[in-house]
Amino acid sequence: MSDRFLSGKNALVTGSTSGIGLGIAKSLAQAGANIALNGFGDHQRAVSEIEKWGVKTLYHPADMRKSGEISDMVSIVKSHWQHIDILVNNAGIQYVSPIEKFPIDKWDDILAINLSSSFHTTRSVLPGMREKNWGRIINLASVHGLVGSADKSAYVAAKHGLIGLTKVTALETATTGITCNAICPGWVLTPLVQQQVDAKANALNISTDEATRLLLSEKEPSMQFTTPEELGALAVFLCSNAGNNIRGAAWNMDGGWAAQ
Repeated sequence: MSDRFLSGKNALVTGSTSGIGLGIAKSLAQAGANIALNGFGDHQRAVSEIEKWGVKTLYHPADMRKSGEISDMVSIVKSHWQHIDILVNNAGIQYVSPIEKFPIDKWDDILAINLSSSFHTTRSVLPGMREKNWGRIINLASVHGLVGSADKSAYVAAKHGLIGLTKVTALETATTGITCNAICPGWVLTPLVQQQVDAKANALNISTDEATRLLLSEKEPSMQFTTPEELGALAVFLCSNAGNNIRGAAWNMDGGWAAQ
């Protein structure tokens, strides 16, 4: 497999201005793919990091809660590059609260961004992928698409739904050159998780290192974070010829979390 085997392919990665999405976008760019970025982070910094790999870049600030903005984003990417070959649905948010106290607007936002946005992007890119008889759809689910955790009702519901959407998409494209799979990380040290570590340290009056160990020990037997680079390498693998017949998988990279 050539290091630049994705040269000439175009990838749209949602939620990709930081964290997991940016890590995956950089890995795809390193393999030669042009990258369309999306998100509310520092997109200029993200674009500069992607362009280091000598690929084309686009950026669109679509609010992933809004189907109209999602459609506009896909249309603009297609108008620039004619086709989208790889779709990575990574956009996501989190909110923690018991069900009876869970704010309705937070529930609606999490379901919209973590689940419904992937439906809107998928339905928009599938016709073009079918025309070329090649495509890769990768949904960033979570170990919480496989197991539950207290106080994360909306997130767990959305991620379980995303794995269901992955399976249905895989079945509907099973006889084509299009594959759809989900990646299910455990703890990944992103700004979102760092906030949880810091909150735990403050609440318990312990050091950040102690809070990190406590966080990992609760769920992740390996006692180590998965990195965005590792997730990016898995995404690149799924886009390779070796991934031709991997269809509808929920591939957990969780340090043994779901094995317990």
